[in-house]
Amino acid sequence: MFDGQDIDKMPGHWLLARMGKKVLRPGGKELTQKLIHELQITGAHNVVEFAPGLGFTASLVLQYHPLSYIGVEMDKDAIKLLQSKFRGSNITFLQGNAASIPVLTESQDRVYGEAMLTMQADHKKAEIIQEAERILKRGGLYGIHELGLMPDNLDEAVKAKIQKELSLAIKVNARPLTVSEWQQLLEANSFRIKKAMKAPMHLLEPTRMVGDEGWLRAARIAFNILTNGKARKRLLAMRRVFHKYGRQMNAVAIIAEKI
Repeated sequence: MFDGQDIDKMPGHWLLARMGKKVLRPGGKELTQKLIHELQITGAHNVVEFAPGLGFTASLVLQYHPLSYIGVEMDKDAIKLLQSKFRGSNITFLQGNAASIPVLTESQDRVYGEAMLTMQADHKKAEIIQEAERILKRGGLYGIHELGLMPDNLDEAVKAKIQKELSLAIKVNARPLTVSEWQQLLEANSFRIKKAMKAPMHLLEPTRMVGDEGWLRAARIAFNILTNGKARKRLLAMRRVFHKYGRQMNAVAIIAEKI
């Protein structure tokens, strides 16, 4: 799915996927597992995932055998990959924008998305959250797993600098928020916060890589990076930004209930 794409311009998460990385979430596999556990998905639930990407989290959710699962993904090549990996009469993948999807109002029990609101401008974040609120039944749960900033009173000038340098490094318009800002955004759109969880943003750290991918795949990823000069240069630049702002960046997962 990456054939013909320029490594110099490729979004950071797709570059990592090209190197063989499967877990592409800021808080890693552990925070994703906590998010899905807290969503308490059962066989009676209709579930929507925003931006399933390579399908790592979809594979976790489908182990609960939900009544239905819909994945909404912008990338057409990712859609093809997902359709080849997951088959079933209750499984659907739609190509489209998470801010406007062809799903009935108040028809879903669980909605979640990971590492996608961060990449949106603030007004787009609100539009996607509003769409989650629209399709959820009252009392339904919405889960997010995103890049965070800390502390909650982080200076606005520092925040703007982080957002600018991060966007240049990963080639995506990244606009992470503090935990309180993520919570306020959800609360402003008819959600009540049930639980907030945090983790270090160690996406490119060796220990996280091994924990997420296992020793064999982590070694394969390292080999792919070391033998690809352009990719190595890009990923080292990303890692420098992550290290530079290591004390101001984290990963955030929030479970919110529609009220």
